[in-house]
Amino acid sequence: MSPNAAAKETFFAPEAPGTGKLYNFIEAHAQKNGAKPKPQFFLSGTGEGDQVELPYEIYEVLVKAVDAMRKGQAVTLTPRSMTLTTQQAAELLGVTRPTLVRLLDTGKIPYEKPGTHRRVKLEDVLDFKEVRKAEQYAALDSLGEIEDENPASVVEDMKEAKKEAARRRQRAPK
Repeated sequence: MSPNAAAKETFFAPEAPGTGKLYNFIEAHAQKNGAKPKPQFFLSGTGEGDQVELPYEIYEVLVKAVDAMRKGQAVTLTPRSMTLTTQQAAELLGVTRPTLVRLLDTGKIPYEKPGTHRRVKLEDVLDFKEVRKAEQYAALDSLGEIEDENPASVVEDMKEAKKEAARRRQRAPK
């Protein structure tokens, strides 16, 4: 059995919803501070001083897991080193499998081909997803910039466009 297959686990919601009290605490804590708190949460044992502070990333995972379990959903933890089929990778990116194959063939996402089928590392798919999101935001930001246009001329053009629209409405048959 490969180490990737052994490391993936799915946790189902407990029969008795014991997560409500924990969820209520987290929500009340966030509301009291007006925003997400700077975490200083601890995992503690039974002995005095038997505790360790949870890093923020683990706290976020815990909050999401508790919320999902409260709703009766299963929670799956997957290592970033896990390999995916091309169909799984395509679904994760929200694209078709042929589109993903084109991304693989052009080298935008690395892959392995141990036999006849391509395998993609989850980490590489998530990295590509982050890069693509950053590129999309940059493209949207560039659309909002008017660097080479004079604001006064833009306002004048808008006024002319409004006048033309009004003339067309007056000429339109009723």
